[in-house]
This record gives sequence, C-alpha cells and structure tokens, in this order.
Amino acid sequence: MSQVRGGTRWKRFAVVMVPSVAATAAIGVGLAQGALAASFSVSGQSFKVTADALDGKDFLQYGSLAQGTDLKGNKTAHPVAVSAFGSATITNMCQSVVTPDVPIFGNVSLELRAGGKGTPVEAENLYLDVASLEANATFKNIDIGVAAGDKNNKPGIQPGTQANPFGFAQRAEEAHLTKVKQTAWATTAGTFKLSGLSMKLHKGVKECY
Repeated sequence: MSQVRGGTRWKRFAVVMVPSVAATAAIGVGLAQGALAASFSVSGQSFKVTADALDGKDFLQYGSLAQGTDLKGNKTAHPVAVSAFGSATITNMCQSVVTPDVPIFGNVSLELRAGGKGTPVEAENLYLDVASLEANATFKNIDIGVAAGDKNNKPGIQPGTQANPFGFAQRAEEAHLTKVKQTAWATTAGTFKLSGLSMKLHKGVKECY
C-alpha cells in the first residue's frame, strides 16, 4: 500500500470508527475514581458481549433509559435493564461492535477479548445497560419486587441516570451467570481490570455471537 493511499484512507476510516471506539471506551479503560454517573450520551451503536461466566456480589437490577443519538445524530433513547454489581469477575469475555458502511472498507468489526487465560476480568461498581440477555443464572438471597431506590440496595441506582427510584427492581447477595450473551448500550465501572487484553479490527461482520 502506498504511503499516500494509506494516509488518505486511514484518516477517513478513523473518522468513521470514532463511534465504535466510544462505545467500547467504558470497557477498555479503568476508571480509578469510583463509579461515574452515566450521564454521557450513548453512541448510535449497541455492542455484543459474551462470557463463559460472570460471578458478582451485591447484585441489583432495575429499569432505566440510555439516552443518546443514532448514527445520523438524531436524538434517541433506549429502554434498558441495568444490571449492577458491587464487584464482579468475568471469565473469557468477548465484546464486539460493528461499524456499518465505512468508506472503501464496508462493514468493519471491532473485537475485544480478555480474561481467557486463567485470570478473569475484575470489576468494581459495575453497571451494564442491557437491551437483551441470555444466560444460566443462580442467585443467593434474592429479593424480587423491591423499589429500585430502596436504601438497602447495593450498589444502588447509579447517579445521573434516568431510573425511577420507586420502580421495580430485584437484588441479591450474589449472582452467578454462565454462558452469557448480551446486547448492551453502555458499560461503566469504578475499576475494570482486563487481563490478557486483545483488540482486533476485522473487515466485514464478526461478532461475539
């Protein structure tokens, strides 16, 4: 590839890839200051995540809205089920996001993998804005039907989010999920330690599931 060709095309490619990079930024970076308010505008792309296992403590799940824009910049909002964990370990995690219609290249997929070499991913104050989820799940000491804003909920509703504190929620001391498949709009965490991190770009559609 000539230098001129590479410089021109990769600049155009980078501009189009910005939304997909933004969609994965919360997972790719450890936020050392504790759980941040999810008041950011979500990108116009959802992303898929799989894991062999997710083991969490202080589990809380409630309904909320993820607000942002579509890929054309139009404002939109997505109903989500927020799955929150005070702490969690994730084994053999895969995350993928597809950016459509990249000039010259067509569809381009971003694939991220971690926690698959004997050391799981570790997270603190983890919040997942989930659109769909498939898994086998076991809960310890679960309460179903509590108010989302109950003072005994841990880790509690994330500040700055569009959640009704009087709405339906469920909580448990521990949650064990296996064969996890989910589509999400956002992930935030106080800290996110990715062991064995690998990130690759693929031409075409290559998703975790």
